[in-house]
Amino acid sequence: MRPKYEEAIKFFTMKRWDSALQSFLEVDTSVFSVEEKAEYSYYIGLCYTKLERFNDAVLYLEQVVTGESGNLRICQCRLTLAYIYLSTRRYKMAEFELDRLIKVGVKSAQIYTMFGYASWCQKLNEDAINYYEKALELEATNATALNGLGYVLVETGKDTPRGLELCKKAVESRPTSAAYLDSLGWAYFKTGEISEARSYLRRALDLAPRHKEISNHMKAVVGGEAS
Repeated sequence: MRPKYEEAIKFFTMKRWDSALQSFLEVDTSVFSVEEKAEYSYYIGLCYTKLERFNDAVLYLEQVVTGESGNLRICQCRLTLAYIYLSTRRYKMAEFELDRLIKVGVKSAQIYTMFGYASWCQKLNEDAINYYEKALELEATNATALNGLGYVLVETGKDTPRGLELCKKAVESRPTSAAYLDSLGWAYFKTGEISEARSYLRRALDLAPRHKEISNHMKAVVGGEAS
């Protein structure tokens, strides 16, 4: 392995994304084979993703997914692209990447939770519920699916008691997740348990003080308590 490339891989393994990216960009790829260039693009794409430089990440990840669809690295790149598109509110593009994964036989709780989130963001509530249910069929303890389905059931009023229980399970799995604490706090609010709601939302805000949705939920809870 070439010294500079070896250095970049080492930084990548250490999760030093800035240093890894800098080293990768200094590598001379003119003598790389097609396979080596694909690997190179894969690593740079992931570095840019970790650094939340999503537009740059897409340029490299797209180079990888033009290869054979069954390649494990290509599947990971499609999943990463879906994550980027969800993060940047390009839901249809995220669904395209996820659908391609399903078509080549890749099915996981993570894929269905991402589908569920995309549907929820597009106000396709029934689709969101169905996708989250599929995720839990594959992995009953998946915290993201538990939280996602719980929140949708509570927010839509489809099944608030079940939604509350699912949110509880998500928090039990990851008690320091601001997102899960927020969902549980909101679920308690929806069931009229204001004191519990305020407690969990306060914990969520302590972890993510600048999160707009959590702040809005707290304001609603404080207003409900005052009334």
